[in-house]
Amino acid sequence: MLEDDEFERVTSLRGTGTGPDIRAREFGPVLDEYERITGVRETNPNAIYHHRLSQYGPPCQYCGKPLRTQYAKLCGFCMTQVP
Repeated sequence: MLEDDEFERVTSLRGTGTGPDIRAREFGPVLDEYERITGVRETNPNAIYHHRLSQYGPPCQYCGKPLRTQYAKLCGFCMTQVP
C-alpha cells in the first residue's frame, strides 16, 4: 500500500519511459518506482491504482486489515461487524 505522497511520486512517472513498445514507455518507470518503494515487482500497472492507502477506511479492530471504505459496517476480510 502506498501513502499519498508515494502514490503521487509513482504515478507522476507515467509516460516518461523509453523503449521499443508503448507499455515500456508508459508504465516502465511507474513499475520500477513502485518496486523500489515496496519491494514488490508488480507486472500489472493498473493494480498500482488500487494500492493507495487513502482510498480505504481505518483498520479493522479485530483483524487489522483496512476496511473497504470509511463508512464500512462490515470488514471484508474477517466479516466482523464494525461498531
